[in-house]
Amino acid sequence: MELNNLRPAKGSTGSKKRIGRGQGSGMGGTSTKGHNGQKSRSGYSKKIGFEGGQMPLQRRVPKFGFKNINRVEYKAVNLDILNNLVEKGITDINNEVICANGLASKNELVKVLGRGEISAAINLKVNAISETAKKAIEEKGGTVELV
Repeated sequence: MELNNLRPAKGSTGSKKRIGRGQGSGMGGTSTKGHNGQKSRSGYSKKIGFEGGQMPLQRRVPKFGFKNINRVEYKAVNLDILNNLVEKGITDINNEVICANGLASKNELVKVLGRGEISAAINLKVNAISETAKKAIEEKGGTVELV
């Protein structure tokens, strides 16, 4: 096999249908578009969501709610999950450590919540923390710093 004898598979290519080139071609007259109507006209294009004149779904269904553009979304990490890190021997916990252990991605903001217990003092640097979590960490002699 060489470049000069490469060919497409048999039947995979065909000549382009040339419509509107006279009656003798068999594709003249209405040019394979049937008789009169919207779709037979030149320049026809259907709008997205068009339902043949029936009121489209996006206009039938009412709008509700809104998205607050100022919302700050945090990835929640609870004390019992941080306690698993303490059991591995990690006591200095920050966003990089949380990311390295697969608890959040590197672009997510982390908030520590108060579910569970903490067994040892930890040094914590995160974006946000709940009051109950902060109290539990400080009772064990740990420190909390907001980044």
